[in-house]
Amino acid sequence: MFRQRGATVSDAPAPKPDKTVALLRRLASAVDVPGECLLPSGEVVRFGVGAPTFRVGIKSSHALHCGLDEFALGQAYVNGDVDIDGDMLALLDIRTQLRHRLQLPLFFRFWTQLLLRSPARVNRPAVQDHYGLGDDFYLSFLDSKYRLYSHGLFQTDDDTLEQASEHKLATMFGALQLRPGMRLLDVGGGWGGVTQYCAPRDVHVTTVTLADDSYAYVRSLLRDLQLDGEVYHEDFLLHRPSKPYDAIVICGVIEHIPNYQRFCRQAWECLKPAGLMYLDASASKEKYDMSAFTRHYIWHGTHTFMALQDVVEELLYHGFELLEVRGESHDYELTIHHWARRFDAHRDMIVERWGPALYRAFRMYLWAGCHAFVRDQLQAYHVIVRRNADAGPRPGVARRTMSFVRGLAQR
Repeated sequence: MFRQRGATVSDAPAPKPDKTVALLRRLASAVDVPGECLLPSGEVVRFGVGAPTFRVGIKSSHALHCGLDEFALGQAYVNGDVDIDGDMLALLDIRTQLRHRLQLPLFFRFWTQLLLRSPARVNRPAVQDHYGLGDDFYLSFLDSKYRLYSHGLFQTDDDTLEQASEHKLATMFGALQLRPGMRLLDVGGGWGGVTQYCAPRDVHVTTVTLADDSYAYVRSLLRDLQLDGEVYHEDFLLHRPSKPYDAIVICGVIEHIPNYQRFCRQAWECLKPAGLMYLDASASKEKYDMSAFTRHYIWHGTHTFMALQDVVEELLYHGFELLEVRGESHDYELTIHHWARRFDAHRDMIVERWGPALYRAFRMYLWAGCHAFVRDQLQAYHVIVRRNADAGPRPGVARRTMSFVRGLAQR
């Protein structure tokens, strides 16, 4: 499975090695981050001033054919043609100096799936592809208590990852005003952290998940801990409850549902009048903005970071009252920094069981994600809304088109 992820997607002609070395020297002179790059010839190209904080080893002349665009270098690292040691965050400061070449196969695949295929047909294989690596892979770096694959909430920067995850669940529980006897829908489910926290507090949790391993894990959790609840192996967009829920929680899952109109309509149908929904996610300033490396190696299908402005618009259109929006970018930065360090600590086990290419791809994904939060290239938010009795204006295609045209005319 992972060998397919490592396939070359760029059709651009390979640059000559001597041209790449010349570009590398110019790049080194343009940045002030101290580091060094060892070339196959034995030459050392130094970056910045002072003791090197990172070391890049280009192992063969073949790697020099890749060029200095971000995707090509990431691919060379995954394929083992480049080694990286030292401070990953310092190294990633150089990203702003790298070229970003459009990867046409990735571009066309994404937009074809988004525009021409139903979300249900796209989501199931994409989710299974990412989450189907086995529980042990993810549990090697997630918090050990609730196993959240979404950001925790840190009361101080010195909190442990486990404390941050518990604080996040406590915040969610209070925000949704949950009480004994209430029914909560957990969209996504992960490894059952919401169920494990809420069920002992006499809240009935229904989980929907598309991932096979997640479904099996939550089933076992319900059975082994004798918790009140159930789990369904189905798409949230196709879920038809026997009666509406008191509340919905969706943590780190809206990224899989870029059609916010359909998501909000489904959420409104699943909630009781005056029911509350807690939603959080990583976010980008522009919808669909994601690196080619992440699309190629980590998130397939139509996965995209949340566009907060678009989500809020659709929630208001679809009969929800906006109660709270809170920025949590620093919390996600701290969370993913914990994940990256824990992942590196399990390097030998991961390489032995899943191979070096998968280790390198996820290592780059985690550290680059942390760096994106540090540099404000990514943000994170939670949103709390209440379902109104009125379904909202829900503008149709003609009304949305006119609104779009008016916006263009005002520019």
